[in-house]
Amino acid sequence: MSVHYPTPEEVGLRIAPHLRGERYRAGFRHALRGGQITRSEHLRLSFREGFRAAKLYLREYRRGQGIVAFPFRARVRLRVR
Repeated sequence: MSVHYPTPEEVGLRIAPHLRGERYRAGFRHALRGGQITRSEHLRLSFREGFRAAKLYLREYRRGQGIVAFPFRARVRLRVR
C-alpha cells in the first residue's frame, strides 16, 4: 500500500533561494512520515527548515480536521497506607 505525501510545492510553500531544494524536500518528507531528528545529516539548515515547515503544516492540517491536540497521556501515582 503506497501513501502519497504532499510535497512543499503541492502544499503551497516556496523554498527560499538560500536553501537546497532537495534537502528541504527530504526534511519535509521525513517529518510527514513521523521521523525524528536523530542523525547528523538531519541538522543541516535546509533539512531542518523543511522538517519544521512540515510539522507546522501537519498542525494546521489537523486543526482543519477538527483535531486540536492529541489527548494528554497522564501518569497517576497513588500511595496506599
